[in-house]
Amino acid sequence: MREARRARSRPAAGGPSGALPGVTPLTAADLERLQRVPAVRTVRRALRLTQSEFAARYRIPLATLRDWEEGRAQPDAAAQAYLQVIARDPERLAGLLRSRDG
Repeated sequence: MREARRARSRPAAGGPSGALPGVTPLTAADLERLQRVPAVRTVRRALRLTQSEFAARYRIPLATLRDWEEGRAQPDAAAQAYLQVIARDPERLAGLLRSRDG
């Protein structure tokens, strides 16, 4: 019983450095190889829209959207600002864009 208590009170990480036994930390090269999920994909998925729906609703060329999501291109500063507006108030922006059509 005492041994079980001691085992429970020990930290999960091995040793004072916090490293787990048998786990090698990521190197800078490893981190560089990892792909981040582009913010545009996160916004689009949060709105539950397909790429085609998102591109049409917010008037972004579909090929451009795909390039952003697949990491072939990065949105420039203006596009990043536009994506922030979409993320903050997507329905209002979609309504404004629709009202310009009529």
